[in-house]
Amino acid sequence: MTDPLDNDLHLGVIGAGAMGQGIVQVAAAGGISVSLLDARDGAADAGLATVAKRFDRLVEKDRMTAPEAAAAKARAGPVAGLPDLAGCDVIIEAVFENLELKQGIFRDLEGIVRGDCILASNTSSLLIASIARDCADKSRIAGMHFFNPVPLMKLVEIVQSADTSGETVTFLTALALRMTRTPVTVRDAPGFLVNHGGRAYTTEAMRILHERVATPAQIDAVMRDCGHFRMGPLELADLTGMDVNYPVSLFVYNGYDQDPRLKTAFPHRALLEAGRLGRKTGHGNYRYDDSGGKSDDDGGSTAFASPPTNAICLIEPDAALIEFATGLGCEILASDDGACPLVAAPLGEDATSFAVRTGCDAGRLVCVDIHCDSSKRVTVMSPPGILTDRRDAVGALIAAGGRAVTVINDSPGFICQRIRAMVANLGCEMAQIGIAEPEQIDLAMRLGLNYPLGPLELAEHIGLAETVAILTRMQAVTGDDRYRPSLWLKRRAALKLPVYTPG
Repeated sequence: MTDPLDNDLHLGVIGAGAMGQGIVQVAAAGGISVSLLDARDGAADAGLATVAKRFDRLVEKDRMTAPEAAAAKARAGPVAGLPDLAGCDVIIEAVFENLELKQGIFRDLEGIVRGDCILASNTSSLLIASIARDCADKSRIAGMHFFNPVPLMKLVEIVQSADTSGETVTFLTALALRMTRTPVTVRDAPGFLVNHGGRAYTTEAMRILHERVATPAQIDAVMRDCGHFRMGPLELADLTGMDVNYPVSLFVYNGYDQDPRLKTAFPHRALLEAGRLGRKTGHGNYRYDDSGGKSDDDGGSTAFASPPTNAICLIEPDAALIEFATGLGCEILASDDGACPLVAAPLGEDATSFAVRTGCDAGRLVCVDIHCDSSKRVTVMSPPGILTDRRDAVGALIAAGGRAVTVINDSPGFICQRIRAMVANLGCEMAQIGIAEPEQIDLAMRLGLNYPLGPLELAEHIGLAETVAILTRMQAVTGDDRYRPSLWLKRRAALKLPVYTPG
C-alpha cells in the first residue's frame, strides 16, 4: 500500500459530474496526480476544462497563485477506460447512485488494479457492503463520501463496512487530510452519518406543517431567530429539493426498519407529487422569483390590533418566567383576578395539557416559549377556545418591547423545543448504535449541515434532563413513539453525566 502522502501518489476518479470534478479539484490542488474517467464521450475533457476554469477563478480572487494553478491543472488528465487506471494507488468512484453499476465497476477494477490499490465509493446512500458484495478482497473497499460542492464543503465521511480494514480507513483519512478535507470515520449504515442525522430537522418541521401548527414562514423564522439555525428547515428542504430529500428520508426510514423517529409526514410527499420541488421548480414550501427570492414569505411574525395588556398573572412561575415577565413592564398580579391573561412557559407540554393539569382557565391561558432564545422572537400559543383578545394583548405587550411575535396553534413543545429536541435525540441515538464517536457526530453535523451546534452538544445546551422531559411529554401528549428518548440520552440524564460519557 502506497503512502497517501507520497509525492508520486496516483489517484483515479471515475465519474466527471459535479462530484467527480470537485474531487479532482481538491486532489490536484493537494499535489496529487489524477486520472479522470467517464463513460460518456468527451465528458472527462469537459469536466477537466471546468476544473481548470475554477483554478483560474481562484487566481483572480488571489486565493491561488498563477504557478500553483498551472501546476494543479497539469496534474489532472483524462483516460479512456478502466484499464488506463491500472497504475493507480487509489480510485474513487463517483458515478450516479445505481447499485448494479457500482458493483460492476468494483468487480471490473479488481481484475485491473494492483492488489494494494485502495478502492473507494463516493456513494451518499448505498451501503458499502452492498457495493463490495461480489468482490474478492473487501478489506480494501470503503466509502469516501464528499459533500457538494466539494471545494467548499470540508467534510468527508470515511465509511467503514464490516469488512473494511483499519489500514484502508487510515489511508483514506490521510488522503482526505491531504486534500484539505476534514475526515470523520462512519459506520456503514443507511444514510451514513449526515444524511441520517439530518432527517430530524426537516421531518419534524413537516410534521408541524401536517398538524397545522404553523406556516412554513413561521417555522423557519422561529428556527432561525430562536434556534440559531442558518436556514429554517423548510427553506432548506426547498434548497435541496423534494426530489432529493424525500427519497433520502424514505431510504433512511426503511433502512432502520421504519423507526417512527425517522418518519416524515404527508406534506413532504404532497410537495413531491405536485412537482413543487423547491427552488429548482420555482415552487416548494414557498414560491420563488427569477432571482431565487421567496415571493410569499411574510416573515413569520404576527401583528396585533389589540392594545398591550396592563396586567398578567403567572402560572407555575420559575425564575426564567419571572425574569421574562418582569422585562415586559406590566403589572404581575400575585393571584388570578379572574379576568387578566394567564401566562405560562411549559416545557414539552401543549397548552391544553398544561391547562388541564394545572386547572387554570384555558380561555385566558397564553403560553410563551422562553426555553429557546427569546431575545429577538417569542413564540406564543394557547389552547383551543382561547379568548383571542387576551392572547393578542399579551402578544402586543411583547411586540411593544421590540421583539417579533409568532402566534401558533397548540403544539407540544411549541416549534423550537420540539425540533431541537428531535435533532438532539437523533444524534444521541446515532451515538447509541455506534454510527460514529459522539464528538465526530457533532463535528460532522456542524460541517455537513452548518448546524449551530452538533446534536449532542445541543442536548447538553438544552440540558439532558430538560431534553428528556420535552421528549417524554411530547410522547405522552401525542401517544407517538416518534418522541421516545434515546437510551443514550436517558441514561446520561438519569445519572447526571455529560452527554459524551462513553459506555
